[in-house]
Amino acid sequence: MDKNQDSGINILGILKKYLLEIFDIAHDTNKQATIDEIKSGVYMKGQTAWVLIFSILIASTGLNTSSTAVVIGAMLISPLMGPILGMGLSLGINDIDFLKVALKNFGIMVVLSLTTSFLFFSIPMFQNETPELIARTFPDVRDVIIALSGGLALIIALSRRTKSLNTIAGVAIATALMPPLCTAGYGLATGKWDFFGGAIFLFSINTIFIASATFIIVRFLKFPYEAYANSKRRKLISQIISFFALVILIPSMYMFYELYKKSDFNQKVTILINKLKTEQGILILDVDTDYATKKIEFAVIGKSLSNSDIAQFKKEMNQMGYKDCNFKVLQNAGNIETINKIKEIENSFLSNQQLLVKKDATILEKEKEIFELKSQLISKNETVFPFTEIAKEIKALHPEINEVAYSNAVITNFSKTDTIPSFEVKWNKTFNSKKKTEAIATLQNWLRTKLKNEKVIVK
Repeated sequence: MDKNQDSGINILGILKKYLLEIFDIAHDTNKQATIDEIKSGVYMKGQTAWVLIFSILIASTGLNTSSTAVVIGAMLISPLMGPILGMGLSLGINDIDFLKVALKNFGIMVVLSLTTSFLFFSIPMFQNETPELIARTFPDVRDVIIALSGGLALIIALSRRTKSLNTIAGVAIATALMPPLCTAGYGLATGKWDFFGGAIFLFSINTIFIASATFIIVRFLKFPYEAYANSKRRKLISQIISFFALVILIPSMYMFYELYKKSDFNQKVTILINKLKTEQGILILDVDTDYATKKIEFAVIGKSLSNSDIAQFKKEMNQMGYKDCNFKVLQNAGNIETINKIKEIENSFLSNQQLLVKKDATILEKEKEIFELKSQLISKNETVFPFTEIAKEIKALHPEINEVAYSNAVITNFSKTDTIPSFEVKWNKTFNSKKKTEAIATLQNWLRTKLKNEKVIVK
């Protein structure tokens, strides 16, 4: 029994030693060289400033042309990481003077980057929205994971005696500090504050979590604290540094939690929307969610949703932990279910006419039912055309519209006369004229689908 116990203890000891050797990052660490290297890369002046400006121009061009390769190239030559690593290091070694230097150069870095990208995107020919720009305006919890993991990988790679250039280059690409700054400059140049806000938020996430990762590894590896001759000064500096560390770490944890909840909220809404599509056999468009207000808004094409369907949606969101969700469902203005019924009967009529020619009674019954349903629909459209509902839906989908008018235009080419349903919309004067043509075409297609009439036109 004792021999078996000793054998088990030896195996555990060997396994523990083996795992420690695999995951040991203290071995082969050059602390002083790492401190010197990070300090030397903090300064944004001279050649470093020009490299930053040119890399911002390259990245802005890549974002404008949606060229991922160009954006990656710009990230590889960018010196943006220096001041951020400097902030994390200074907090980790209690160096208040170096923290001031890092913060100063971080500010210079941000101003230079925003100014350069602002000037680039101020040129009208470079102001079109591209997928690469849009992608930098909606951060989520995955960006936090990337920034934190990238920061940890970078400081571990820098602390080795033998530097891993592949790791350093890979982190520069993965954490993507430069594209958000360029996108923020685009937002400033074009007055699109949603672009500016989203991009700055993403840049802040990357900055905070890379600095936090640097601080964590520096303390884990027990880098030497900055020496102060005066013990009182050393204590004061330690308190100031601890305060700055909390200022960074507490918001970062809150930010991670909020982004996680936002991603979880959107994911659960997507799951229920897909379930609704499958079970109800309807088309759902323009899904818009807002975690802050618990808003869930979408448009329905086809079979209308009942109040019980929406109540069930709310119930399931409640069960998933999201109470008091605000729903706004844009239903079809026309009686789509009646139209579908007519189509169903017409198809049945044609089949019966081809296969059951002798059954006149059945055919006549179908003709009568079709006539009655069509009469109901025509009467309904002629007497109670749901213009108010349609106008409200148009306003909900295009808030830039100030006025909507409707009329039936009678048109003839002297060989044929036709009645064309016509909508006329008036736009907000500030609405981008370049987008107006595209918006009108989209609105016309939408109205044709809703009213089941390919003749509808929008002016």
